[in-house]
Amino acid sequence: MSVNVLYSTKATSTGGRDGKSRIEGGREIELSTPRELGGNGGEGANPEQLFAAGYSACFLGALKAVAPGMKLRVPQDTEVTATVGIGPRSEGGFGITAALAISLPGLARGDAEKLVEAAHQTCPYSNATRNNVDVELTII
Repeated sequence: MSVNVLYSTKATSTGGRDGKSRIEGGREIELSTPRELGGNGGEGANPEQLFAAGYSACFLGALKAVAPGMKLRVPQDTEVTATVGIGPRSEGGFGITAALAISLPGLARGDAEKLVEAAHQTCPYSNATRNNVDVELTII
């Protein structure tokens, strides 16, 4: 697979799940481990939250990118909620799950289904997780 990279960025993390990540531009993100994973559940974000934020924003961007070619308009109040889970895999190690709940108010159900499927084929997060992470798509 070949990618024509148009933008790249980087982040540097220290301290692991209870440390910090510094993203390009100098902003720092405090990290903390959820209680469910043995952490203190502190104020910081965790990698799963950051993944959920990235996936939901990216998927909404994909909806907006594919809609004009389908002669559709993404409603202004569209929302994408990503739920990301983490836990032990039966094969060993840990794995993640992802579920996207997509709200497209006022769009006909058939159009919404076609739009969501096209976005799922376009979204970089969907392409990165395909055949590796089960992603559930629900139109609400």
